[in-house]
Amino acid sequence: MNKRGKSIFLMSAAILLGACGNGGEDSASKSSDEVTVWVQYSEESAEGQVMVESIKEFNDTNDLGITAVVEYIPRSGSGGGYEDKINAALTTNSLPDVITLDGPNTAAYANSKIIQPLDDYVKASEDFLPSIIEQGTYNDELYSIGYSESGVGFFYNKPMMEEAGIKLDSLPTVDDPWTWDEFNTLLETLNTYYEKPVLNMGFDDQSEWLLYAFSPFVWSAGGDITNEDGTEAVGYFDTEESVEAFDFIQNLVEKGYSTITPVDKGFHTGEYPLYMSGSWTIQELDNEYKDIDYGIMPYPVSPDTNELVSPTGSWAYGMTSSTEKPEEAGALIEFLTSEQELYDMSMGNAVLPARQSVADRMIKEVGEPMQVLIEQNSKTGRARPTLINYPQVSRSFQEAVTESTYFEQNQDIKGLLESKAQEIQSNLK
Repeated sequence: MNKRGKSIFLMSAAILLGACGNGGEDSASKSSDEVTVWVQYSEESAEGQVMVESIKEFNDTNDLGITAVVEYIPRSGSGGGYEDKINAALTTNSLPDVITLDGPNTAAYANSKIIQPLDDYVKASEDFLPSIIEQGTYNDELYSIGYSESGVGFFYNKPMMEEAGIKLDSLPTVDDPWTWDEFNTLLETLNTYYEKPVLNMGFDDQSEWLLYAFSPFVWSAGGDITNEDGTEAVGYFDTEESVEAFDFIQNLVEKGYSTITPVDKGFHTGEYPLYMSGSWTIQELDNEYKDIDYGIMPYPVSPDTNELVSPTGSWAYGMTSSTEKPEEAGALIEFLTSEQELYDMSMGNAVLPARQSVADRMIKEVGEPMQVLIEQNSKTGRARPTLINYPQVSRSFQEAVTESTYFEQNQDIKGLLESKAQEIQSNLK
């Protein structure tokens, strides 16, 4: 998951079910010794350059006598491009052997029979982070396997913090996080000193970001979006625990600590001393804003539970149901998700690792901000819910966040969440 590619898969299940078939001469895999894979980025990107080397290595070393062929299909800013091609291929039964998919869409792809279980072809070892397995599992079977992870933290401008009287050695750590109350005390200090909003939470980014980044507050409080089976939201999303989380979110705006109309690149240019964002911002700051001296704090936690929860999820590999070469496709996926290949992808693309062994290697080689995100991800990461109608559920959650920030019109958080819980439940049936 990153803010360059976080739009949600919007194909309807009815269209998908009608479009999928099992093999056939129109399959994208024509040559008997080729395995085809589609990816959602360009060959020229950092991700693409790692993939070029990975595929060359696979082709040079595999003992199956097969050649992997990659088609690079960059996504547009609105999330189209790649998904458009998937849609078109479904109608003509011309999917490749392997595709990439955004992790939260696993259930929709699996239910619609676009992808098939990987358990017989890929050994999902205990080395994969629990969030990766959770993200890729549907009906107790592994349908996708993530090749990277993601996470969010609170970036802070060190000089701006010190100017306001904040001692940097007093800031929270993953093993000793701050409660929401302690975090609010920091915000009050900064807000009083700078006399303006001091934290960009991305409230203006009304997209998947709002469920991805804000659901950990609900989980930390002991609330949830649905029950474990994903069949009910009433009695889960509208509990007192969830209300407490949304009260915390609303108060950030009501007290003037944050804003629903943040200055673009405000943290990067010194407008805000704090910024809630992910690992992609590390790459951006280090490449384009090298003068900023910054660090990252973990999520604050509910004072009632003291449980640190952080968001996870990113793109994954899946084997199409139409492939005529499941053994070969499985071998490719297993190679691409091996420890060395995932290390190369995470280091080359500046993303969080999907395996614990890779995390252990990387944490010795990356800077302190990335170390914080890797540690937080490994210890506290939680996948978004695996739901067939995930896009609709996400939209309701997004609206709940957005509406809560309009505090004058939505003081009744309990009523707001009851309404959204009903809405979510209608999409679970």
